[in-house]
Amino acid sequence: MIRAFLFDLDGVLTDTSEYHYQAWQRLADEEGLPFSRQDNENLRGISRRESLNILLKGKIISEETAQAWMERKNGYYVSLLGQMTPEALLPGAVELLQEIRRAGIKTAIASSSKNAPQVLERLKLLSLVDAVVDGNVVSRSKPAPDLFLTAARAVGAAPCECVVVEDAAAGIEAGKSGGMITLGLGPKDRVGKADMVLPDLAGAQLGLILEILEPLAKEKSVPGSC
Repeated sequence: MIRAFLFDLDGVLTDTSEYHYQAWQRLADEEGLPFSRQDNENLRGISRRESLNILLKGKIISEETAQAWMERKNGYYVSLLGQMTPEALLPGAVELLQEIRRAGIKTAIASSSKNAPQVLERLKLLSLVDAVVDGNVVSRSKPAPDLFLTAARAVGAAPCECVVVEDAAAGIEAGKSGGMITLGLGPKDRVGKADMVLPDLAGAQLGLILEILEPLAKEKSVPGSC
């Protein structure tokens, strides 16, 4: 039985990738580093530090400089978040969260972003989730399963009773390594390893999702496997 849905935030419920792109691009321009929208796509689902490493493309800087650059980028990003309103929610996100709540199933946000609580507040989503686990809570980011395992504990569900909803390959890998069912959003070349793939949440129906995924959850829940 599925008892919880664990949602990534960026790219799943809202799309802050443009804000991230603008913030990283500003930093890159200031430091004379090449950075493109394709580079930004490669940052999907990973931590700020790992994102900086990709931005650097092998360039060596001191730890002190790295911390300063990450702080500067985050300041640019947080400033951009001030523009965010509930209109930034992706189609189908609120409807699915409401449907899950009516069904008595728990919901949690599991995001690598350290700004997740602020984003949820701007989107007015806090009343629809039971727990928030972000980059401030765990030390290892995706593809390590720590975020999702912590979120499962927060809502009182075993890993095999959870569905991870992700738009990044690293997130799908994290959910699977944590022993959870995975629902991938986006193209199959990115999230094709998920147990179920949808293009996005627009029109997503809880009944159909459960029909497809609950048999897999039951398989995982046999004694000794969950």
